[in-house]
Amino acid sequence: MFKRFLKKPFGYKLSAIWIVFILLLAIFRDLIPGPAWDESTEDLAVGPFSPGHFFGTTQDGFDVLAGVINGARLSVMVAVTSVLIGGGIGTFVGITAAYFKGTYDRVVNVVFNMLLAIPNLVLSLALISVLAATKDGTPASDGRKVGVMILSLIIVIIPILGRIARSATLQWSTREFILASKSVGTKDLTIIRKHIVPNVAPAILAIGFFAVGVVIIVEGSLSILGIGIAGGASWGSMLAIGRSYLEFSPWETYFPVAMIAFTVLSTNYFGDYVRAMLDKRESKI
Repeated sequence: MFKRFLKKPFGYKLSAIWIVFILLLAIFRDLIPGPAWDESTEDLAVGPFSPGHFFGTTQDGFDVLAGVINGARLSVMVAVTSVLIGGGIGTFVGITAAYFKGTYDRVVNVVFNMLLAIPNLVLSLALISVLAATKDGTPASDGRKVGVMILSLIIVIIPILGRIARSATLQWSTREFILASKSVGTKDLTIIRKHIVPNVAPAILAIGFFAVGVVIIVEGSLSILGIGIAGGASWGSMLAIGRSYLEFSPWETYFPVAMIAFTVLSTNYFGDYVRAMLDKRESKI
């Protein structure tokens, strides 16, 4: 496996190392030594590479490196959870609609088109504004905001991956081996499980990597608009706070921006790579 990895393109190796690095930060955040991300220190607006503060501190004395590490967990958790759940639902609906066709497929296609016609950020903004609102007008808790954000992003992801699954299923459902399976009386669910899903999965995986990057950007955009995760708990939230101090402590913004940029570039490259491998595979079939 290691030898195969070394033979991969340089961009693939760089992206893989970065993604694994971010996942390790998210998983083992609590085991990494250093100041807590939400505890202020006496060092206010200390620049990068200072003793005890490698990425510097914010205007309020919070350690930027600790914030970046903590933000990795929340940003990755929101992105991966949204894509996995939304992608799973969208894939199921898209495959079954394209395979069984009829009224079910027409209704699904209309719903997907309606949702895709609304910009992702606008749809998430509307859903969070409605679902995260409290009856007495008090600010919603952070847990509720995170839950509502994940729910809104799931709704955004469903038509994106559902449309891809539907399109791929329409192509594969007319192949000769599928028609041969139907002719010998193979059950529809068996055909879907053994023939449709394995051939549709690579296309979903390719778009899934793109979707992770999209979700991270949307989360950051929502935080900048003031309705996302507050308090610097995510990369987007750090960016929203740091933009007010660009003139005095620009590193508050630069580091979370760099984390977002490198992560999105890595996931996009993986999506391109999987898509290229998929095109080669389909050309041989």
